[in-house]
Amino acid sequence: MLLERLNQRMDYKHKLSKGFAMGLGITLLIAGVAYGLAQLPFLSIMGQLILAILLGFAWKMTLGVPAAAEAGISFSSKKLLRYGIIMLGMRLNILDIIKAGPRVFLIAASSVLFGMIVVYFLCRAFKLDPIMSILTACGSSICGAAAVVAISPQVKADADRTAMAAAVVAILGTIFTLAYTVLYPVLHLVPQGFGVFSGATLHEIAHVIAAAEPIGKEALDMALIVKLSRVALLIPVAIVLGLWIQRAERRKLRETEGGHTSGDEQASEFQWKNLPIPWFIVGFILMSGVNTLGILPAHVTSYMIVIAYLLIAMAMAGLGLNINVAVCRRFGLRALLAGAIGSVLLSGFGYLLVLWYV
Repeated sequence: MLLERLNQRMDYKHKLSKGFAMGLGITLLIAGVAYGLAQLPFLSIMGQLILAILLGFAWKMTLGVPAAAEAGISFSSKKLLRYGIIMLGMRLNILDIIKAGPRVFLIAASSVLFGMIVVYFLCRAFKLDPIMSILTACGSSICGAAAVVAISPQVKADADRTAMAAAVVAILGTIFTLAYTVLYPVLHLVPQGFGVFSGATLHEIAHVIAAAEPIGKEALDMALIVKLSRVALLIPVAIVLGLWIQRAERRKLRETEGGHTSGDEQASEFQWKNLPIPWFIVGFILMSGVNTLGILPAHVTSYMIVIAYLLIAMAMAGLGLNINVAVCRRFGLRALLAGAIGSVLLSGFGYLLVLWYV
């Protein structure tokens, strides 16, 4: 009996490892095809990363995603994205961040504040509950699905609301990334201005990279500086929201128990362990420091940047493979519509900020 259980367990682990490898292989294949297509004259305008999103979504719609491969695909879209961003720090020189000045952080903070207020009240106007509205607002304003997942424990969100908000942000972010690429010639922005615009308004870090990378190094570097400034604001936002939700819980306990709140201590305990510290930002800055100091030879730096783009392209493929249209259909289009209107307004606000910056 014991031997049979051991055999079953080993067989399960073997299948799991094969499925994980399959998921990684699919994203690697899509990233490779996207790289090849990006060398063609017309498709080079879109770039490898946007093509990886489109190919990933096309794969899901035509061939489907095997259930066994989901773990590997999820690893690509989440973990590999962060590793790629850390290594992409080798593209940046910290002196460029210093030269950017305090206006960059002001733009990032203004975008986050504007986006959260506008999207939250739009969601409420579309009759979404407060928790769903908060998640959608944070995802649209800070750093996409990563912000949704990070904020959800602080606001006590259930799995359905978290999945819905993450799906809405992923779909909108992908659409706006493609739209930005098409609209670039119409916006009449210099590369640096387009980088500020992308970094201040697009949802995911991966979306920002995908939109700015085809425009050039200057656009991408500025986009990353602005976007990572927005991501850094995730921590104070999480603290404020966590305290706000827990204060509301204490008020409810006082009202229902007539001032005798035996569970008050448990409700008021702030969950510091759940705070979403974006450690990959620290890694990105450290790698930027390595590049600034010229510690590594130029050819090693070049190889690392190539690997960074490969990892990010795999993450973009995973993002395309993970777009969950069914979740939006199940919960309705109210969150998608509210998020879309909010994103359009955020883009307009960001464009005005860019005109002020440049």
